[in-house]
Amino acid sequence: MPEIQYVSDESGNATAVIVPIELWREIESEKETAYLLKSEEMKRRLLEARDRQDGIPFEEIREKLGI
Repeated sequence: MPEIQYVSDESGNATAVIVPIELWREIESEKETAYLLKSEEMKRRLLEARDRQDGIPFEEIREKLGI
């Protein structure tokens, strides 16, 4: 588990938390996913995208975009 740091006031009461950026990104990602899954339409679209088997290969996209 990454090192989490607590910030306290003069009385020793915790007032803030400092977390490593990797952990913060994971938390934000989980929050975003939970938010999206609240909508039945978005949930359906996300599940369809996850299960999709067709698509365009990355190299073909790069070639079409000229990058």
